[in-house]
Amino acid sequence: MFEDSQILAMVKYDENGPGTPGSVQHSIFTLNGQVFMAIDVNGDEELPMNSAMSLYVTVKNSLEMERLFNGLKKEGAILMPKTEMPHFREFAWVQDKFGVSFQLALPEK
Repeated sequence: MFEDSQILAMVKYDENGPGTPGSVQHSIFTLNGQVFMAIDVNGDEELPMNSAMSLYVTVKNSLEMERLFNGLKKEGAILMPKTEMPHFREFAWVQDKFGVSFQLALPEK
């Protein structure tokens, strides 16, 4: 869905744990050329997904905003519809079908 995106590094748990073998322990990746890092929270307590954590992604133009917004909201939810805000031509907050929240931002020129 995101262009200029790739997994840069990924470490998975092995048979020695502490997580489920084959599940991701740590990952570094890019979305639209921006670098992100994700780390597993391994413990006895389950932490539910919530909108307190979101990925902030800058988009290049209105067409890309529309494509990403529509793709992410499919089977997901709109947390904040596309709108103008100070310093942004367009801004939106959407949750994908997996519960991951994205803030999509098209800055002013």
